[in-house]
Amino acid sequence: MIKRILITGGAGFLGSHLCDRLVEAGEDVICVDNFFTSQKSNIAHLLGKPNFELLRHDVTHPLFLEVDEVYNLACPAAPGHYQYNPIKTTKTSVMGAINMLGLAKRVGARILHASTSEVYGDPDVHPQPESYHGNVNPIGPRACYDEGKRAAETLMFDYRRQNKVSVRVVRIFNTYGPRMHPYDGRVVSNFIRQALAGEPITLYGDGAQSRSFCYVDDLIDGMLTMMTMPDEFPGPVNLGNPNEFTIRELAELVVELSGSTSEIIHDREQPQDDPKQRQPDITLARTRLGWEPAVALREGLQRTIAWFRDADLSMYRAPTPNY
Repeated sequence: MIKRILITGGAGFLGSHLCDRLVEAGEDVICVDNFFTSQKSNIAHLLGKPNFELLRHDVTHPLFLEVDEVYNLACPAAPGHYQYNPIKTTKTSVMGAINMLGLAKRVGARILHASTSEVYGDPDVHPQPESYHGNVNPIGPRACYDEGKRAAETLMFDYRRQNKVSVRVVRIFNTYGPRMHPYDGRVVSNFIRQALAGEPITLYGDGAQSRSFCYVDDLIDGMLTMMTMPDEFPGPVNLGNPNEFTIRELAELVVELSGSTSEIIHDREQPQDDPKQRQPDITLARTRLGWEPAVALREGLQRTIAWFRDADLSMYRAPTPNY
């Protein structure tokens, strides 16, 4: 039976790839987005499909639709973007979750919430398992996103306990790939854009901080699998690539794969509360979902660099001054 599926943030980087997969699978997809940090070009190729619909809407306001499943992805996710309007960011996480949970409760839909590794803050446990409760500064500049996502998880599980809503929660670690916004300020898009332009590649701090980078196709596989899990397994589940790299190693690999002559320089201080380490423990995803990433960083970066080479960057504007 064809399912009616709502994807909030559906024109964003992750959302557009999720739309692709579900439209291709023959589901009836409603993409909702307010286009703050997303691009219509991400889903333009779907607009003529009979099983795809686009709706411009801000999830801080209620939405009344009849659907079978909800993927709640709406929220600016890059630090420069979510810090630009921190109150709006928190409202998007919290009010967006309340409105989508209210919709799911009313129509009996299953809802998957896209949470984040940022719920772990600057971790003092490494790698981070789902049982770790985090080390988050609740009054710092990143708290609008970190605490907003933590509050959204709280709401998911309270609606599950109190109202029997069928929820799924995934915690997404650094994900990259084609359709990343070139001006999102994230390390992968920054480095690739700078390398292709022959500009110096700028590191925050000494570049020794580490991250684990998951290719978008792998991430979408994990989300789709999680949505099919039984109600007794709501999560949260870490989705990310456990292979860890320093930011300097990433910069060196981008220079190599792009054939760039860019120099790697240290010209910015490490931002406040920026995690020194970030690596998922994916034991739970392996054992319960049968999921683990298949695309190595070198291969994923090659695909991403090829997309950036072909993209017309003049068609993109920085959503905020902070990128």
